[in-house]
Amino acid sequence: MGKNILAINFGGLGDEILFLPTLISLKKEYPDSKITLALESRSRAIKDLSDLIDKIITVDIKKKNKYLELLKFIKTARKQNFDTVISSGAHPMIAIIVWMTGIPVRYGYDTGKLSRILFTKAIPLNKNQYAGLMYHDLISELTDTQTYVPQISISPEEKIPNSVLIHPGVSLMSKRKGCIKSITSREWAELTDRLSAYGKHIILAGGPDDEECIKDILNYSKCENIDNYYGKTKNIVDLAKLISKADKFVCSDSAPLHIAVALGVRTYPFFGSTDDKKLVPKLPYITPLKAHDNCPLKPCLWERRQTSCNELKCLKYDLAEVARIICE
Repeated sequence: MGKNILAINFGGLGDEILFLPTLISLKKEYPDSKITLALESRSRAIKDLSDLIDKIITVDIKKKNKYLELLKFIKTARKQNFDTVISSGAHPMIAIIVWMTGIPVRYGYDTGKLSRILFTKAIPLNKNQYAGLMYHDLISELTDTQTYVPQISISPEEKIPNSVLIHPGVSLMSKRKGCIKSITSREWAELTDRLSAYGKHIILAGGPDDEECIKDILNYSKCENIDNYYGKTKNIVDLAKLISKADKFVCSDSAPLHIAVALGVRTYPFFGSTDDKKLVPKLPYITPLKAHDNCPLKPCLWERRQTSCNELKCLKYDLAEVARIICE
């Protein structure tokens, strides 16, 4: 008889992709299980990328009435006859919420004495590792199976020869929070020109939040043969299929990065103030791009501060060197 598992992971789409190795290992250990994922509405597209998830429950914890949302979630969870729950999140309140669902077997991070009382097993939280492995620790009591890299349910398509796909965007929520994780539109345009000079077939893509950035790149770039896919990728599945076609993929620290990692595409993500060691696995087809700024605080975003600093030296790149690295 299969388990009826509730997994809770609040965050953006990138967080949900990083959570997939946990679900993959669970499904391998319990192939007849049913997995329900509780997540924020903004990340519900994960169900289109993975056939592991039988059902989703949306919980809009960013709204003003977040406590009402959480109470609705607890009520919903209590009706679903779950036998096991796995919950990420380092806030001490998580343990209380999970306990209130009434689910008999409960796993979450050790956030103090209360978590050790309310969880069946409180799992040590090790943030100093790749986030996919950090999440995977949550199921260490349930399985010895280890899944290192996310996998998505998108069949790779035929490659576009000599192509470099550029996705410059980051989420609008990141921008609103003051988290600058991308180079400027002018710099993206310069990089596009330099890659074109190497004879690369340039493809440009972006989501709804990236319209202004895409327009600026096209305006600033001197390249006359950019294949512009903005507006042609109607959803996350379309974007994933396009990424799978690229020989190489260049992006910021954002959800498309994690899609490319899951697809095994040769990927070059820009990293400034965030920690590449925690956000991408150490694999030969991933080359993090980092500035030679010698900032003693880097990586600082989420580690030492919640917004980017004003200087942004960590995003000042030698774009000639970046183009050379990508085209090697």
